[in-house]
Amino acid sequence: MGVSARLQKVASFITSDHRYVFLSCSLIAAIGIWFSLQPRSPMSFLANAYTVEVAMYWFLMAWLALSAVALVLKLTHWKNYGETSPFRKNPLMTVVRYLSYAVVAVSLLLFIDRAVMGFLSVTSTALAQDRNPSDFLSSIVYMVDKSMGIIGKGVLTTVELATFGTIIAFFLAIGLVFLRIQTIDRSDNDFVRLLKTLGCTFAKLYSTVVRGTPMMVQGMLIYFTGFGILSNTGMTVSEIGAIWSTFVAGLVTISLNSTAYMMEVLRGGIEAVDPGQAEAARSLGLSQWQAMIKVVFPQGVKNAIPALSNELVVNIKDSSVLSVIGVFDLMFATKTVAGIYFKQMEIYVVAAVVYLCLTMVASWLLGRFAKHLSVEPQPLMSVSDAAVTVGTVAGTGSSEYSLDQTRVKTEREHKNVQ
Repeated sequence: MGVSARLQKVASFITSDHRYVFLSCSLIAAIGIWFSLQPRSPMSFLANAYTVEVAMYWFLMAWLALSAVALVLKLTHWKNYGETSPFRKNPLMTVVRYLSYAVVAVSLLLFIDRAVMGFLSVTSTALAQDRNPSDFLSSIVYMVDKSMGIIGKGVLTTVELATFGTIIAFFLAIGLVFLRIQTIDRSDNDFVRLLKTLGCTFAKLYSTVVRGTPMMVQGMLIYFTGFGILSNTGMTVSEIGAIWSTFVAGLVTISLNSTAYMMEVLRGGIEAVDPGQAEAARSLGLSQWQAMIKVVFPQGVKNAIPALSNELVVNIKDSSVLSVIGVFDLMFATKTVAGIYFKQMEIYVVAAVVYLCLTMVASWLLGRFAKHLSVEPQPLMSVSDAAVTVGTVAGTGSSEYSLDQTRVKTEREHKNVQ
């Protein structure tokens, strides 16, 4: 789809509903008027078209006046506005629709002239400087241009930590969730009962400790513990650094931290599967382990995919705390650039924008992935903040099934009584 087609689609969306055409386009017109009042940049293409710009300004003002008339008619004919208002009847309704398209186009033109061309002008001026400019935007452009290598390395490290940490955590969580959901079966001997009890207890304790402590503290404990263990072997600092680098320690930290949250999400997804399916599998002769592997677990993983994938977005943001142990991620790169130029606000704004772009791209990719698997993508949030996980319940076709553990337990007890 071309640029013109996309703009036409956006304009059609804004002006498609007559009830909101005046309100939405009046807001756009007000923004366009504000841009027209801003000073022109040296690269402005409207600088030599003063008459045209004045005409666009008064056109937007005329639209605001027309919107005011429509508002007065709406207030004075509240009950029968649809029948009495001339703006709801042709040919005036068609004229208003085409005028709204023109409002969007004029406002967009003013935005490009003032904002886009102004930014390009500031960029070209800042890049030509031999020292850091004093104004805010020019300083941002100058610092980013001179520190592109440092920032790029930090972004790459952040993406690597979040991606590989999430993948490793997923496989670790699969193992832990099997320990977490184990229940005593009547056919189990004493040794198997002991193993199941120990495994479930370990999984609960791991989840409690990891989710109850900050990742920053975990990162420092993991890094200095590993460094201390290797130091006791007689290795030098350079030898230890080659094996136990800050990146490796950060990757271990993110992996172990995400494992605890993913384990609980997987447990919720498994609990969302209709208990009757496990009972049916057992009635066909499958053991508890076989029923879990072949019937329950595949459906439970699909239920939990939206929340599991959101952990990647969370790890992109939370990896910033690992800069305390020297991981050269985006946050560490930001601090480095701030120390070089002795300007903090400008470069931290850049870091915020980069983090926002990374999370938006990750959210879009995960949304496409969830759509490919026919599951509903979840809102962007941390899985640690979610009281329940909602997904498409396998075998039911429902997407509004709560994974509240108390409710599931009560339903099972009720079935056992019956």
